Parts: sequence; C-alpha cells; structure tokens
Amino acid sequence: MTDSATELVAATDAHFAWLLRGEPAELDGLRQPPGGVDDRIVIEHVRAIARRLVAAGSAASWLIVAAGEVVGLCGHKRPLDTRGAVEIGYNVAPTRRRLGHATRAVGEMLRLARADTSVATLTAQVLVSNVGSERALRANGFARTGMWTDAREGDVGQWRADARAPCNTPLTTER
Repeated sequence: MTDSATELVAATDAHFAWLLRGEPAELDGLRQPPGGVDDRIVIEHVRAIARRLVAAGSAASWLIVAAGEVVGLCGHKRPLDTRGAVEIGYNVAPTRRRLGHATRAVGEMLRLARADTSVATLTAQVLVSNVGSERALRANGFARTGMWTDAREGDVGQWRADARAPCNTPLTTER
C-alpha cells in the first residue's frame, strides 16, 4: 500500500475480537491486511492494555487505518501520570511496514495529545535495533533521553516529546 492517507480509528473490544479471529470479512467497513495485523499474543496484549485504559477512564487505543485497511495498532500504554506524561506504543503489520504508517500514527497521537491540555509529554521505549521506529519518533520531534538494557530484548532507547510543541506530521481526521 502506498496511500499516504492514514487515520486513527478508536479501537473497540469488537475490533480486537475481529482481529483475533483473523476473519477476511470486513468489520465497520475495515479489512485486515494479508497475514493479519500481528501475532495473536500481541493482539491479546494490546487488547488487555485497551481494557485497562477503558476501566481507568482513558480510552486511548486506536487502529491505524489506510485506505480502509487496518495496517497497525497504536495507543497509550497506561493512563496519564500526575506529571502529564503518557507512554505510547505502536506497531504496523509486517506486510505494511516501511510505508510511513508508523510515522503518521505517531504524528497523529502527538496531535491528539496537543489537543488535550492535561498532556504535557509523550514518551516511548524502542529497541535500538528497531531503526524504523526510531525514525518515526525522530520525524515527529521526539528526542532520545536515555538508554537501558532489557535482559531478553537488548538495548532500549527512551524517547520523549513535548506535547505542547508543534507537530509536523498531521493525518487525516478521525472517522
């Protein structure tokens, strides 16, 4: 897919159930990419995060959609903390990577954060070996603020962006 129109659609539990079933049939006018969005365990993990966010009154989980196809998932990893910081996460389907979807999704999450006066900072943790994710963060004004080593995964970069600074990668409006 080379369509640059990427949007975030609020992810519901019904969307996660549909993604887990891997059905080729459309849901809400959306379809899945060849091979699905991600492995079952990842989708279940993101669904659990989304459920915790909803329970905390912070519905901040989205489907990354391009041309009617769910090309990835993104959202907050936990509710906003007392300092106004929130960690984001995102993933693009293997068959839809290297097309700018992650960059545009991060830009849209930053735009949404800027519209919420309670959010001061977005953070992200990315494996240093994940050059594409680092590029998506850098393109949206994130700066690496530290590093640590995960015993299983390797070196991890800690990234930060001021949610009150201008965002340079707007997306289309939400559905």
